[in-house]
Amino acid sequence: MPPNGTSSPDPLDAVDYDPIEHLNAIFSHPSTLSSVSQTSEALRLYQNELDNDIAELVEEQVTSNAESVQRIQAAKADLSELFKKIDDVRERAAKTERAITEMTADIKQLDNAKKNLTLSMTALKRLQMLTTAYEQLRALAKTRQYRDCAQLLQAVIQLMAHFKSYRSIDQIATLSRNVADIQRELLEQVCEDFELTFAKGEVMQRRGVLSEACLVMDALGENARSRLITWYCNTQLREYRQVFRGNEEAGSLDNISRRYSWFRRMMKTYDEEHAVIFPSSWRVGEVLANAFCEGTRDDFKGILSRSVRSGQTIDVNLLLSCLQETLDFEHSLDRRFANPSRPSTDTLTSMETPVFTQAISEAFEPYLGVWVEAQDKQLATMLPRYRQQPPKPEDEEFHSQLVVSSSTELFTFYRHALAQCAKLSTGSSLAELSKVFAKYLDQYAQQVLLYYISERPTGQTPSKVPSLEDLIIVLNTADYCYTTCGQLEEKIKSRIDENLKKSIDLQSQADSFMGIVSAVVRGLVRKVEVELEPCWREMRNSPWNKLESVGDQSPYVGELLSKTKTKAEEILQLLHKPQYARAFADNLVELISNTFISNVYQCRPVSETGAEQSLQMLLDSYTLKTGLTSLLPAPTPAGFVKRINASFTKIDTLLKTIQVRPSPPEALIQAYLIHIADRSEANFRRVLELKGIRSKQEQNQLVELFHLHRASDRHAPNLQQSNPLFAAVLQQPYSQSSSSSSSSGMAGSSVSQGLGLSNLGTSAGGSNRFDPSMLGSALISAAKDGVDRFGNQSLAGALGSSGAGGAGGSTAPGGSSPTTTATSGGGAGGSTSPALLSASAGQGQDGNEGSGNNTLCTTTSTTTTGTTGTNLNENLKNIGKFFRRDLGGFGGRFGRGGDDARTRPRSWNVY
Repeated sequence: MPPNGTSSPDPLDAVDYDPIEHLNAIFSHPSTLSSVSQTSEALRLYQNELDNDIAELVEEQVTSNAESVQRIQAAKADLSELFKKIDDVRERAAKTERAITEMTADIKQLDNAKKNLTLSMTALKRLQMLTTAYEQLRALAKTRQYRDCAQLLQAVIQLMAHFKSYRSIDQIATLSRNVADIQRELLEQVCEDFELTFAKGEVMQRRGVLSEACLVMDALGENARSRLITWYCNTQLREYRQVFRGNEEAGSLDNISRRYSWFRRMMKTYDEEHAVIFPSSWRVGEVLANAFCEGTRDDFKGILSRSVRSGQTIDVNLLLSCLQETLDFEHSLDRRFANPSRPSTDTLTSMETPVFTQAISEAFEPYLGVWVEAQDKQLATMLPRYRQQPPKPEDEEFHSQLVVSSSTELFTFYRHALAQCAKLSTGSSLAELSKVFAKYLDQYAQQVLLYYISERPTGQTPSKVPSLEDLIIVLNTADYCYTTCGQLEEKIKSRIDENLKKSIDLQSQADSFMGIVSAVVRGLVRKVEVELEPCWREMRNSPWNKLESVGDQSPYVGELLSKTKTKAEEILQLLHKPQYARAFADNLVELISNTFISNVYQCRPVSETGAEQSLQMLLDSYTLKTGLTSLLPAPTPAGFVKRINASFTKIDTLLKTIQVRPSPPEALIQAYLIHIADRSEANFRRVLELKGIRSKQEQNQLVELFHLHRASDRHAPNLQQSNPLFAAVLQQPYSQSSSSSSSSGMAGSSVSQGLGLSNLGTSAGGSNRFDPSMLGSALISAAKDGVDRFGNQSLAGALGSSGAGGAGGSTAPGGSSPTTTATSGGGAGGSTSPALLSASAGQGQDGNEGSGNNTLCTTTSTTTTGTTGTNLNENLKNIGKFFRRDLGGFGGRFGRGGDDARTRPRSWNVY
């Protein structure tokens, strides 16, 4: 026993028992060999016990098997007894079934006889009823007792249906033929009665007989009923066809009212005399109206097609009058024959669609193009009149949300035309009308709004320049037109056929108006630019080369900030939308930063030491940057501050580069590659000119070193092709482009040149005309911010290519290769060089001032009116898309939000 008291397992009971191991365990030491005999005796006793146990188990198993065999034998005996009982029951059931069958055989035979007898009696009874009814029907038909005839006829037809399977019997076949004959006789007899009665004019006297005859036609079936209704309609419309088809004058469109009057008189006769004859379920009046509409539609199609084939001009007013009268007539038919409400769980489906919509007016739809052309001509006469009107009537008081009255008048005209066309057609004609709308929206933007913000000759000096009020009014109007274009598009889509909805798109026209907004914003910036010119002149006239130490800010800086804030505050108070105020402020910041860079270039050469001049300019730049942060009302948006910092970083970059001494030369080159970070040799030469290094020999030595350093592994991966800040360096200063003008003339020239619209109109006898295709290059300055912000250089290139040589294009000084750069957002200096753009325009009543020729460097481009108009339109659209995308960053939605809807004048809500 183990110490813990638990019995250890017997090794002999182990499955993997090994006697050798067991013996080694027992006799593990020589001293244990003395117990071998005891161990052997114990094993023998254990073996005997096992033998006894096995014998007992075998004996018990033998006894148990015997009992099981007995139980199995007893179960087999019970099953044999059960099978015997089942067989006995089956045999007795079969005997019972045979006995019952023998007993009921006679009853089944009698039952079949009864069934056959009943069927024969029913057939004979029906045959008797059919024969009797047939005889009575013949007698009643002869005496024209139609009410009784109708009842008997229904009975005869129903009874005859039971004998279809007996037609092989001669008597039944004969009876079937007789019934068919009496049906034909009744049909012909009723038709003859109707014809004679109507021919003799005895309808009122015989209405009762005819009404009963209709019951017979109802019993005869659908074909008989259709025949009678068709005859009646043809009879009633015979006179109409003879009068209006046989007489060219009576059938003309001029007498369309006579047609409808004739039909109304006929329907009055029908209601008073004939309606009681026909059952209401026949809807004879509706069928008669349908027949009239079909015939009238065919007549109109023939009249209109003959007019077109013969070359006659269709009178638009007559066409519209006829169509309107036809639509009114159709609506009256719809109201008259509209089905009453039917019991239905769905109230929306309880009314059927009117059946007379476009029943006749369909004939006019292919010719509605004449009406659309009339709208086109009317709009063509309206635009020149709008152009001659001032943006604001003299007797009207200006306010910051005022719009040009012609814009609301134009969209009101559109609304009335749309409503009228939707009544006439919701198909291709409405789609064509939408194209006319789009065409004149484009022309309104080009010939009216753009005309208002362009410099115009007055026959005196200076030319008329758009005032600040004019610019604000045009901006409000362009914004209103942009918003209303979207509303107009949705209104057309809600009325036009489903398959044509995808063809309606006025987004392009909306983008044109947004292009006008961009041009106005640029014009507002030019207003500020004119005010700042004396300050920039003072900067250029300062003795920078004699500056020996850095002091406080330069004298011109305080005056420049004061004038900027004063003029900007005046303009910002008039901008009723925050996104436009932000766009104006961004463009103004870009203008000041670029003009600063341009004037730095004009102040060259900087002395070789250059430190004092550069540091003073850096101080001035920092003062300007700090002062411009308060341009917008507090709190200043973080994005605007970021924009200011980004714009003035270009100034810091240039000034930090030019303040480096040219000796050793590697220091200047390293500063250029780190700060300017481009590989342009022309730009590097410009920096050398700013430093006063003009000797060809010195420049060439530095350029050679520049080539070596820019190709090194340290700088090559980080260099751009050309730094955009040199776009401002290349621009002509304002004073050079307009120094010969008077102060007021200078302002006008400045504004128009900044927009690319200088000298838009001259005297009628002018030989040259403005080419509007150049507008894109001028307006790109207002939209370039979007390129800088979103990185869409491909679009900037596409827009810039339409007017190459805009404010940012120039030839590198010093005889170097030409370098074309994109126009910067502010357009430093703002004006287009006269060497790049020389244009004057003729102005006529037709509004085609936008075509002509333009000189660009040495390339002459002559275009037709249609081509230039298309170019102007595309430029406006591209600029509008660009400007709209830029404004999207300010969170504005161009008049589609809630705040603006509350402040918009009532007259704006056209749709």
